[in-house]
Amino acid sequence: QVQLVESGGGLVQAGGSLRLSCAASGRTFSNYVMAWFRQAPGKEREYVAAIRWSSGSTYYRDSVKGRFTLSRDNAKNTVYLQMNSLKPEDTAVYYCAVRRGSYLAEDPDEYDYWGQGTQVTVSS
Repeated sequence: QVQLVESGGGLVQAGGSLRLSCAASGRTFSNYVMAWFRQAPGKEREYVAAIRWSSGSTYYRDSVKGRFTLSRDNAKNTVYLQMNSLKPEDTAVYYCAVRRGSYLAEDPDEYDYWGQGTQVTVSS
């Protein structure tokens, strides 16, 4: 089993910044992807960004490109999502997820492990 613990959510004004963290523990894999999803009230869970752990390559959905940045700390098995220039439409519960393999899947059903989520609220 893999345990994922997110932190860093909160309330921020539009244009502000937050940094989310996702710490992984438990079983480890040599090849996996860590991703961030978000879900706003009444909407489906959507893919935000992902990092292929072995290579460090990243992927972002178009609406967050240039504003959100992924980074990782290998020693801590932690991935960070730096979110700048936040907009009210970024308001959602943000989830960290892990899937085995190297495919940067966008479908949440492709992911094996999930964190509990952290709330991000951006006021206008």
